[in-house]
Amino acid sequence: MSELNIKPLADRVIVKAAPAEEKTASGIIIPDTAKEKPQKGSVMAVGTGKKDEPLTVTVGDEVLYGKYAGTEITIDGGEYLIMRESDILAIV
Repeated sequence: MSELNIKPLADRVIVKAAPAEEKTASGIIIPDTAKEKPQKGSVMAVGTGKKDEPLTVTVGDEVLYGKYAGTEITIDGGEYLIMRESDILAIV
């Protein structure tokens, strides 16, 4: 895991999305235009949490998040999502 030079505020986290599936279970190759947006990723950075609500995720956790959760950002050439912890559905 690389160190990010960005610190999310409050209950926000930065997630690096897992790569999109290249093939189906039966071996059919999926073209770029038909690939689904991944809904799984690794937590790269976390904020400090809210005063009454500490964060439950930590750096390195594998998480599942909603299909349209987060805002896409580019940091040091890498693609990441920044989202609120409430957009995270589960820790895997």
